[in-house]
Amino acid sequence: MRTSLHLVRLLLAVLLLNIPPALAEGPGLSEPELRQLMQMAEYIGVDYSEAVENGEIINGDEYAEMEEFAQLLIDRGQQLSASPVADSIRGEAQALQAAIQRKASLAEVKVHTAKLRQGLLSIAPALSLPQSLLSIEESRTLYQSQCIACHGNAGMGDGPLAAQLEPPPTNFHDRERAENRSLLGLYDAISNGIDGTAMTAFSSLNDQQRWSLAFYVGSQAFVGEDADTSESPLSLQDLVMYSPQVLRNERPEIPAETVAALRADPAPLFAREAVQEEKPLDTARSQLQKALAAYRQGDYGSARTLAISAYLDGFELAESSLDSRDAELRKSIERDLLGLRAQLNADSEPQQVEQQVSAILARLDQAQSLLEESNLSNTALFIASLVILLREGLEALLVVIALTTILIKTGRRDALKYVHFGWIGALTAGFATWVAAQELITISGASREMMEGFAALAAAAVLFYVGYWMHSKTHAQEWQKYIQRNIDHSLTTGTLWGIAGLSFIAVYREVFETILFYQSLLTQASAGQYSALWGGIAAAAALLTVIGWAMVRYSARLPIGKFFSATTFILLALSFVLAGKAVAALQEAALIGISPLPVSFSFDWLGIYSTWQGIGLQAAILVAAAWLWIRGRGAESGAAPSAKAHG
Repeated sequence: MRTSLHLVRLLLAVLLLNIPPALAEGPGLSEPELRQLMQMAEYIGVDYSEAVENGEIINGDEYAEMEEFAQLLIDRGQQLSASPVADSIRGEAQALQAAIQRKASLAEVKVHTAKLRQGLLSIAPALSLPQSLLSIEESRTLYQSQCIACHGNAGMGDGPLAAQLEPPPTNFHDRERAENRSLLGLYDAISNGIDGTAMTAFSSLNDQQRWSLAFYVGSQAFVGEDADTSESPLSLQDLVMYSPQVLRNERPEIPAETVAALRADPAPLFAREAVQEEKPLDTARSQLQKALAAYRQGDYGSARTLAISAYLDGFELAESSLDSRDAELRKSIERDLLGLRAQLNADSEPQQVEQQVSAILARLDQAQSLLEESNLSNTALFIASLVILLREGLEALLVVIALTTILIKTGRRDALKYVHFGWIGALTAGFATWVAAQELITISGASREMMEGFAALAAAAVLFYVGYWMHSKTHAQEWQKYIQRNIDHSLTTGTLWGIAGLSFIAVYREVFETILFYQSLLTQASAGQYSALWGGIAAAAALLTVIGWAMVRYSARLPIGKFFSATTFILLALSFVLAGKAVAALQEAALIGISPLPVSFSFDWLGIYSTWQGIGLQAAILVAAAWLWIRGRGAESGAAPSAKAHG
């Protein structure tokens, strides 16, 4: 068993050696840290008037807090990765501190805090917006249960505890303050609290509740504002990220009364987002254009992040749709998007990068036209639906059947419930993840690929380990010895829960991936075609049932040695396939470098792709499997003379 652990470690080492130094690149601070800095900058711009007036300090405690936050902005700014944007942020932080120290005017301080916040927003990961809010009545009830002790029943900052607090609670009806406060800043204050104040983090609230509370309190100063917002170019993201004052300065074409009306009632923007949800290829196109803009500015870390998002949050979601129409076009776009990342650095030729982006955008337009020509036919939809479930379900089925048959062969039918716990739990968790992704949170493309990649990698390692264990019991006499010595002790509760874990991982990964594929397929189906889609699902489920029944029936009849030989081959083959898919997923998430082979090819069913990292890991599995086979042949030839001697 120790030898098998060494083999698993070797396989992981092959993978880990390929993790590139680029992992250390990026903004240099985590998303929560960047958001905290944005909150500090906005807080200074809003509360500076409470500390300084006409060049004089009017509140020592408030002024000390302004100085503390300004110093934190400088200190944290030094941790940002080198880029022109980071240099600008550090310069603005220094200028803000200098303005505070000389007790400059509020207008000057606001200029610096606005620029600081815009710079931080430009390097922060894309914001996940709420898809829906609680009703006004529910939001008001939530406010009453959480906030009135400090902010008062009407939000005037006059709650029972207000007199004891320094600084005093916010009066949400203060129009000047609200004009300089973004909804994102309010959301972050609710989520994380504000250091140095009585405002604590409301971590017990879920994401939708925190957003609803932010929109509710952010609307109080604008209640009663009314304007025609139907033709407004303002997006929900703009309304959330920027204060009304910043929007007036940066978007003068949008009337101030329109912004105020949307702060009072953002429902039209939510309705517009629901109707005009961005299509995957539109997302890919816009993120790619932003990546090129960041590259031109010398912000290479942000350029790579945006290029990764163009693939994961955009193009990948349309891959299966495009594959059914033009597989070669899909492969060329995928290859070019993945290859572009390596070009977004200081050493590349700007002209070459421009040409590469232009070529990808042209092919995206070609793909968009192809997808818009017509929906899939009923036959094509039925086949696509069948193949998706059959392909993903077969991998999970092989693992579950192998585990159940092992337990049956070992005489431990009582332990089958652990396998069933695993796959039933995976189905439940997969459905819950899908619901959460639709209703509560947004799972980014990178997070999705990391979940798939690490799950596949863990499953590949465990399957290889189990395959090795099965191989060591291939010979009947070895199995009998094992039964006599270990079976009652080895299949302990801990081991059985490990089996349940393997069952869970293998099935959850496939369920998660299957849901994503069907989501994409649904975008191509009209309401009248749903019967074809469900027919494909039903046919695939029936085929999987027949395959599973046949595997259980005939594997149970095999002699113990042949059963273990066959199962060893299946588990090692699955380990080979999942290892390749794991590397591919982690490469797409930019956690592993991409070193292409001289020849381009891909075999999705086998998890084989033309990169040195994937091929290297799979080659290590093949070498280890060959070593097991040679070792087994040697043991078999050694056992034969011994059997004759006893005869």
